[in-house]
Amino acid sequence: MKRSSNFIPHLFASISVIVWGVTFVSTKVLIGQGLTPLQIFVYRFALAYVCMLPLMRRLWANSLKDEICLALGGLSGGSLYFLTENTALGITFASNVSLLICTAPIFTIILDRIIWKTPLRKSLLVGSLIALVGVAVVIINGNLEFKISPLGDFLTIVAAILWAIYSIIVRKLSRTYDTFFISRKVFFYGVVSVLPLFIASTSPAELSLLGRSAVWSNIMFLGIMASMLCYMMWNVSVKALGADKASNYIYVNPLVTIIASAIFLGEPLTVFTFIGAAAIIGGVFIAERCG
Repeated sequence: MKRSSNFIPHLFASISVIVWGVTFVSTKVLIGQGLTPLQIFVYRFALAYVCMLPLMRRLWANSLKDEICLALGGLSGGSLYFLTENTALGITFASNVSLLICTAPIFTIILDRIIWKTPLRKSLLVGSLIALVGVAVVIINGNLEFKISPLGDFLTIVAAILWAIYSIIVRKLSRTYDTFFISRKVFFYGVVSVLPLFIASTSPAELSLLGRSAVWSNIMFLGIMASMLCYMMWNVSVKALGADKASNYIYVNPLVTIIASAIFLGEPLTVFTFIGAAAIIGGVFIAERCG
């Protein structure tokens, strides 16, 4: 019965990471159309928030402490996360970003240990080591093969840490609030935290880019599917499975992104890419399944 009751959370986590794997390519397209990482984030989160408004039942959390946690969720899982990730996408390959984001489960487990005193397993240590070796392979491959500055790789790792923080926050809040409320507040605080910067840095000419079919169609996908729906599904998974187990589904990301990048962006695939991917995916799999 327990396995059956967890089917939906596992399914939601799988769908979320598959869709998010494609978003790397979609974001890369928008950057190529002239949008900045800040604009992409504001458009997608604002669209998600507006779509959720008709179903709003409550405005504020039960306490100021919880409201602050929701604001931190909007920063770690929203504005700061996407600004670092999308900036990285403008510097390095989409497949590199997707692979390095796979360190998020490792950081989540570490934070889970620090905050909730979750026991460390031997399989976790082995899996983490294997995954980190994979990260090193990807970074070295990027510098030697593609001659790319390590800045993009570093920003992606920062984004992975921010996502781990977000997952821990959602785990705490989901004990009191429903996933719809948490997701909506995350979208709100994510947009509000960068709105002044967006207004100051976006010109009318840049707003006109929204009229392009390649722009509005990708924003619709990012805002409705990848943000509104996937965030709610992800938060359901975190509540049911725990932050550590749900985060391990992120290992699906590179498989989706590598295929999508090769098909839609024509990005090269090298033997180092597959070795790094195998190490990261295998390490995270061992950390979750063994022991």
